[in-house]
Amino acid sequence: MTAVGLAVLLGLWVTVERRPERPAENIVDATVADNPPPGMVILDPQGTVRVRLRGSERAIRRVNPFQIDVQVVVRADREGPLEVQLSPEDVMMPEGLEVVSIEPTVLRLHVDQEVRRLLPVDVPLVGEPAAGSQLAGRPRVTPPEVLVIGPRKVVSALSSVRANPISLDGHAFDFQESTLLVSADPLLQLQTQVVSVTIPMQQPRPVAETTPTPRPRG
Repeated sequence: MTAVGLAVLLGLWVTVERRPERPAENIVDATVADNPPPGMVILDPQGTVRVRLRGSERAIRRVNPFQIDVQVVVRADREGPLEVQLSPEDVMMPEGLEVVSIEPTVLRLHVDQEVRRLLPVDVPLVGEPAAGSQLAGRPRVTPPEVLVIGPRKVVSALSSVRANPISLDGHAFDFQESTLLVSADPLLQLQTQVVSVTIPMQQPRPVAETTPTPRPRG
């Protein structure tokens, strides 16, 4: 290839490289991270918002939805409803992109006070013991109480923390099992996730053998 041909090819390559890319847009469902003040909880957090992004075709093609999230700082000093206005500055995204729009632009939230409360553990028993055996008393749960942390509205409505049921099927003697606690609401935090349960069982008493009474002789 002649020097002239190489120069022409080099000129074309430089022209292509310098040609600006056409802008493109893409809509992403961005995760919303709510940051309430200490001691407060958001009862109805907004999971995602739709963010329209603009950038070069290459940058838009490389967008990963997991790279886009919205950081919301909630300012509240008391319980009740609250509106938070979103802006492009709240969107965390890679360089080379800009926010065209956010939908919705206003988050309507409800804030509640965070409380802590010790609640007893309730362990349901299901099934049938071995033939003739029966439950000899109340199950012994360790620990008997669990610390629950969450919104006051939710925690105050609870009287106990429920555990997964334990089956009595086929059991005739005392036995011990571990079971998971069940959270009544995703906003609740349980200090303990597993409890140990001892089940006391009572066995049937053996039937005393009786000596037949002899018949009188006639």
